[in-house]
Amino acid sequence: MRKIFLMLLALFFVLAVPVQSVYAAGFSERAASLAEVKAVRVSTSSEKVRLVVDAGAEVNYETMVLSNPQRIVVDLHGAWLNSSVNKEMVLDSRYVSKVRIAQFNEDTVRVVIESNVGRNSYDVFALEGGSVPYRVVMDFGNLGKSSSGVTIDFGKKPEEKPSSNPVILNPDKKDNEAKPDAVTTEKKPEKVIVEPVFTKGILGKTICIDAGHGGSDVGAIGPTGVTEKSVTLKVAEQLQNLLKTAGAKVIMTRNSDTEVSKKKAAASDIEELQARCDVANDADADIFISIHLDSFSSSTPSGTTGYYYGSGTKAGQRLSQKVAEGVIKSLGTSNRGNKACNFYVVKHTDMPATLCELAFISNNKEEKLISSPAGVKKAAEGIFEGIKSFFG
Repeated sequence: MRKIFLMLLALFFVLAVPVQSVYAAGFSERAASLAEVKAVRVSTSSEKVRLVVDAGAEVNYETMVLSNPQRIVVDLHGAWLNSSVNKEMVLDSRYVSKVRIAQFNEDTVRVVIESNVGRNSYDVFALEGGSVPYRVVMDFGNLGKSSSGVTIDFGKKPEEKPSSNPVILNPDKKDNEAKPDAVTTEKKPEKVIVEPVFTKGILGKTICIDAGHGGSDVGAIGPTGVTEKSVTLKVAEQLQNLLKTAGAKVIMTRNSDTEVSKKKAAASDIEELQARCDVANDADADIFISIHLDSFSSSTPSGTTGYYYGSGTKAGQRLSQKVAEGVIKSLGTSNRGNKACNFYVVKHTDMPATLCELAFISNNKEEKLISSPAGVKKAAEGIFEGIKSFFG
């Protein structure tokens, strides 16, 4: 009997090791295709609370509101959570009382913010490039002059002590138990969307070109050291020449390797991005084109992507599509789609706007293509043809 028991025990260990190995391999394979959430940073002031989620690559996110108690939930799809990230934070702020973050399912990271601010007093948007490939920023509180008069129900803030055990969201419990009538899709501040009407042709149009990054912000860096900021400026300069020749008035956010904000390197990310929006808004530009290069942790991804503000005009979506199509046809890159986004520069400009990721600088072949004189010329020509098509 003892001999049979030992044989069964040995058989169990023989079978168990491969199963664990297969599981680990499967997890690693899934994780390789997801963006890693590396950190969650928090800053507080008398005016607002800012949460910044640092990710290793682009993620798709969506926001919803849960009630009783009120929680703002941000789901990051296509992401996995590094185990070193702090899972729960209790804040001494009238805007946010607690933040929890966890792996909600195998490819979604969920951030839950306990807050009583009104819908006009929080904002969620994305930032890309720089030392962190992709960031999702969440602001709560007084978000500028336009929100200074918004009523915020602070209520009575209960005294809370940090939990010794981080709260892990369980797909079978808590936030999943919210009844349908307790869940509301995020509602944006009411704003009348007016579709612009343009005459045909580029002649006489005011076009703002934004060469992504610059100065202390190099953007993404390719395998051989090519920088995003250098390529985007070269493409922007050639595009400027093409547009001027066609009779357009061209406004450049930058003409050299520098920041746009007057604060230069001392500017925050938002101040720098707002400065770019201000250039276009102050010039009352007809359209805004932001030029970028994509990047990923591996060298495999390739292609061109067009982005537009999801809650903006249909003209913005059409501009994004036309520009991306022009680049794809000219450069010969693959089409990664035309996507809605909340990128700051397309969200806070007052005209149809697009952010175009021309190619992947992290891809050896595309880095070589886009950094060559011929590639720069083709990229500029592609954007130009897209603009021509947009104005019909």
